[in-house]
Amino acid sequence: MPIDFSNPTVIAILAVVVLAIIIAIATIWYRHWTASRLRKRFGAEYERTLHEQGSENKAVEILTDREARVRKLKLRDLAITQRDRFAADWNVVQARFVDYPKGALIEADELVTALLQARGYPASSYEQTADDLSVNYPRMTENYRSAHTVAMLSSRGQVSTEELRTAMIQYRSLVDELLGRDASVASHVLPHAPATTRSIR
Repeated sequence: MPIDFSNPTVIAILAVVVLAIIIAIATIWYRHWTASRLRKRFGAEYERTLHEQGSENKAVEILTDREARVRKLKLRDLAITQRDRFAADWNVVQARFVDYPKGALIEADELVTALLQARGYPASSYEQTADDLSVNYPRMTENYRSAHTVAMLSSRGQVSTEELRTAMIQYRSLVDELLGRDASVASHVLPHAPATTRSIR
């Protein structure tokens, strides 16, 4: 039976169907575009969230909410005096690594926390801080997560000195980034710890 295109009811039904198709296509395109944008912005953090959630839609929702949360934070640059103080504090912590690798790493973790708070990141749980950090420093967040894990394990003697050294280098990269310094010239090479402390039990 041919469709009567002169019938107002038929025309209305076709209009609704066409509109529904357009909306569906637009929705699919927008989700794809959003996922592509977030993947490009967050990099490894996007893949990490996707793996944890097991769903692209859920990962997109979480990262979009994360962006919205960070936009509301009053993030700020450090004053010159603050930047110089944190840089000096970092140099002291880094120098302590040779003789006290475990203690130096824990101090580095605390210094990074204080630096983040000085930049305007709220005092909250480590996971929330890492999530917030990932919005503006996605590449550094992977280093932060890794270094923090080593710092926590070091308190139980479950990491080697070389793992401690790697974590200190990761913290140094984050400190340089947060201070707005060129990592290639801002910090001297982190020395190896003595051979006698290579393995921490």
